[in-house]
Amino acid sequence: MRCSYHIGYGVLLTLLTMNCVLAQRTWDTIPALPQHYKERIAAFKKERVTIGKVILIGDGFIESANWKKILKDSTVINRGINGDITFGLLNRLDEVVQRKPSKIFILIGLEDLAKGIPEEVVLQNIVTAVRLIKSGTSSTQIFVQSILPINSTTKEFPKKYDQTEHFTAINMQLKKLSKHFGYTYVDLYNQFTNNSRQLDEKYSNDGVHLNAAGYTHWGEILKNSKYL
Repeated sequence: MRCSYHIGYGVLLTLLTMNCVLAQRTWDTIPALPQHYKERIAAFKKERVTIGKVILIGDGFIESANWKKILKDSTVINRGINGDITFGLLNRLDEVVQRKPSKIFILIGLEDLAKGIPEEVVLQNIVTAVRLIKSGTSSTQIFVQSILPINSTTKEFPKKYDQTEHFTAINMQLKKLSKHFGYTYVDLYNQFTNNSRQLDEKYSNDGVHLNAAGYTHWGEILKNSKYL
């Protein structure tokens, strides 16, 4: 059963500011990450280090997209790994920071929640990622994107992702914390929902993962909002 503390905003901010360790080692599942994670890390390390580019980092939502084509920018760097969690992202952040990106877009948390990792742990890890980026490359603009909605009514919907209550709670806190920790919050969630407040069917075939139309819409959001 999921452990969720439902800490108030003020208390949560205090804990995060103090870098209080909410995350217990029992939630750190890096040793259990699939072989694909290791293969992606090895591939990243073989790439030539280029400075000052736009980097997108996160889980399978990032990896699955051709961002160079979507954003019409051949220099964009994709640092998504299918199935990754916030602990995995923290574990590989050095490789990204050394590239001193002009902008970095983070999207992570879906797989954490599917594994039963508490909201507060996910938030702490995202805030820690922001801090590490800032300390390693202070000129980088950081954009933390909301967790995307799901549609549990879709026939092919994977039940482990039925976490809407936790998605919205994390997104609300990410928005509130943005000013204090100096990042830009990107609200994707509300721009992907239908009238029933679920992921619009035109953007996904299984109620979770995005199709081509979904990725095109994502790119348009970033462009129209002047984030890129």
